Amino acid sequence: AASRLRLSGLCFLLQILNILLFAVFVRYSPESSSSLCSPQLNCSRRNQDAGFQHPRFRDVHLQVLLGLGLLVAFLGRYGPGSMAISILIVSFAIQWAILIQGFLYFFLNGKIYVGAQSMVSADFCTAAVLISTGAVLGRVNPEQMLLLALLGVTLCTLNEYFLLSLMGVNDSGRSLTVHVFGAYFGLTVSRILHQPHVDKRKREDQQDTGHQPDVFAVVGTIYLWTFWPSFTSATTVHDSGEPWAVINTYFSLVASTIATVILSPVLYEQSTPRMVQIQDATLAGAAVVGMAGEMLVTPFGALIAGFLAGLICPLGFRFLTPVLHSRLKIQDTCGVHNVHGLPGILGVLLGVLLALLATADTHGDRLELVFPLVARGSRTAAAQAFWQLCALPLTLLLAALGGCLTGAVLKTKALRSPPAEGCLENAVLWEV
Repeated sequence: AASRLRLSGLCFLLQILNILLFAVFVRYSPESSSSLCSPQLNCSRRNQDAGFQHPRFRDVHLQVLLGLGLLVAFLGRYGPGSMAISILIVSFAIQWAILIQGFLYFFLNGKIYVGAQSMVSADFCTAAVLISTGAVLGRVNPEQMLLLALLGVTLCTLNEYFLLSLMGVNDSGRSLTVHVFGAYFGLTVSRILHQPHVDKRKREDQQDTGHQPDVFAVVGTIYLWTFWPSFTSATTVHDSGEPWAVINTYFSLVASTIATVILSPVLYEQSTPRMVQIQDATLAGAAVVGMAGEMLVTPFGALIAGFLAGLICPLGFRFLTPVLHSRLKIQDTCGVHNVHGLPGILGVLLGVLLALLATADTHGDRLELVFPLVARGSRTAAAQAFWQLCALPLTLLLAALGGCLTGAVLKTKALRSPPAEGCLENAVLWEV
């Protein structure tokens, strides 16, 4: 009873805070109404905002809520509770991201102007938080999850602002700011919250692999396949920039899936891969092409990148996950290190290589869209590649420091974790 009231009270306080801040600062974007447009605001994209961005907002929102939400259904008895937590996090994180990102990106004359672009940005930040929660799912209570979302959204937004606005890094599909940051932020929190007395064998026994979780995994995988190209291309404003991001994402997805089917029977005793492994391959294939999606990857390059991501993911589960647990004391519930972290880093390195090779001859008019500083002569291709590379250690550093701070907050005695012996049981936190 005390736990339920504590969750209810925290939700009430956070929602009242959001309502008050929205009342003071948030207004509709004038891009959708000519009568509200002023000379200080850029309304040149009014038609594109209505006709181009809104379909992607719908697809990205479905991707975040359904694709990533159903991803955690494989936990068996904890499946319904984990999906409930995903919905709770999405509900809060979108509101908080609108506010935090609004102060940095959409703030003018004391007001935050929201439209389709700001909603898509909020969904990206929410996706990073959902990735982070996958590392600690089942070992923290809903109140801790809400505070993790509050701090995670704030740190994710700061990381995006440093990289995209101040450093001029191109990360349109968010390999770095969503996949890498979300994974290593969550892993650091998991390390701080390490529970040495949790018996690994008991935890694995509670992760049922029956028919129903696999059905959820099938549905989640279908959503991931259908909507991830929109996720990769959602920030591409111009119509001419869309085809490359969409096509490269599809090629990466198919190659990653094939690679997993090839490698899984070699690493494990079962002759065919489970649906959850296919779902992991889909996420890895999407993460690796995020930064390079709208760059000149070429179709065969996208296939190579996806194939490598599909190999890295099962190899990570087979060899790296036991090392993380035994040596580094990191309990990674959903394997975000292998699904998001490693493929995301590979995607960043691919983006660095393509930035180094970017020229006006290869990109044509698209160079202004992909690397505007290079097209205007403010940077050389080598300098752009250098900044793309520097963004990786900066993101890892901010994720680690932010994860340590968040883990210390969540570890306070007032926010005690659920009992270790029932950490993957619905009955501990939810009545289902």
